[in-house]
Amino acid sequence: MDKPNILMIISHDTGRHIGSYGHNVETPELNDLAENGVQFNNYFCSQPQCSPSRGSILTGMYGHNHGMLGLAHMGHSMKKDMETIPSEMSKAGYDTWLFGFFHESIDGELDGSKLGYEHVVEVPGNAAKKVTDKVETFLKERASSSDQTPFYASVGFEETHRPFDDFEPVPLESVEVPDYLPDTPKVREDLAYFYGSVKELDKAVGRIKKSLEENGLAENTLLIYTTDHGIAFPRAKGTLLDAGLETALIMRLPKGMKNNGRVQDELLCNIDLMPTLLELAGGKVPDGIDGTSFLPLLREESYKERESFFCELTWHDRYHPMRGIRTNKYKYIRNFEDGPKVYLPYDIHESLSGQDVREEYYVSNSKEELYDLEQDPLEQKNLANNEEYQEIVSNLRLKVEQWMRETKDPLLEGPVPGEEATEWRKEIEAGRVYKGSSSN
Repeated sequence: MDKPNILMIISHDTGRHIGSYGHNVETPELNDLAENGVQFNNYFCSQPQCSPSRGSILTGMYGHNHGMLGLAHMGHSMKKDMETIPSEMSKAGYDTWLFGFFHESIDGELDGSKLGYEHVVEVPGNAAKKVTDKVETFLKERASSSDQTPFYASVGFEETHRPFDDFEPVPLESVEVPDYLPDTPKVREDLAYFYGSVKELDKAVGRIKKSLEENGLAENTLLIYTTDHGIAFPRAKGTLLDAGLETALIMRLPKGMKNNGRVQDELLCNIDLMPTLLELAGGKVPDGIDGTSFLPLLREESYKERESFFCELTWHDRYHPMRGIRTNKYKYIRNFEDGPKVYLPYDIHESLSGQDVREEYYVSNSKEELYDLEQDPLEQKNLANNEEYQEIVSNLRLKVEQWMRETKDPLLEGPVPGEEATEWRKEIEAGRVYKGSSSN
């Protein structure tokens, strides 16, 4: 068959908080995409923050392997000459486009063309509605063009990143408070505005679906919806807990492949997306990447499921180095610095929900954490010091240490240089942050 077009929509900080994943959020367009496509229920990111996670999608590599150990606007960058989805798609004969939001940089430059895109369409503010205006124009022009070159398009929305104030909140009684958060008026109000942001995202997805269909491009286009990491609420974004690592992935497959509303439960990581797309496009998968193609799942063929994936965080707006590993049953986390039990990025720290849970979670972390995900899905009972689990702790610790050594993780050489966000200074002066523990 002809090479399919590929259009990937990437939202910001959405996790899996859409209707098709069982949440009480009105997302009819994303639900329709899942009902007439394929939804992946066990798909995770390897870093619970924007730039490093997006770098992993782009390169198929873990964060310290592609080099982006923190946020692009705070000076962190991927290594020079990185092979990316768009750079390799170009080699495979694709016309590559970037619309709207991105937050990755290569060799210190926050420039979409440096990431490998041939065409970059900037949209001030990157609001989903305005980005979608540009995408609709592109699809209409593409359909009327005699150029039959397949395209790869990355479509980035600012939604659902904080702040949510500009969105119309849903009624408080319709809000579903995650089990890991307290059900308080402030948390409900915060979630109500977040839901409003999700609804705006959903409308944009619907417009893109409709444009593909009206312009005769839907049949031979792989349409993807995904996000970078978990939601921007306490115990989610910025943590290695599942709420921080969980990410939605829904695909409507091109002709020749079955869109039957099926759900795939295999363990996947966002480092697996790059090789999957390149293999589908007939491109060369770069040597030495960390991810593995799951194209057989799309084709409903035999597939060897990964047993685990590694996860990490080094810098966000503060230094909070962690490394970990997740299997289907266990999560092991190693904390390399004394810090709060649950790290809150500044925008969460100052949020309505952050105000209600800050004191609860700003207690000391443990050097090691182990959670039985089957018995304790909320990851609230640390088993690292439980005698019955020492063999499991030792095994997973060894895997993380071997991975760090084999990949020359810079954290092994000591603290990784970086810059703390200036907003934290007034919080430190006011005593509204974790103060440290002499026992850790």
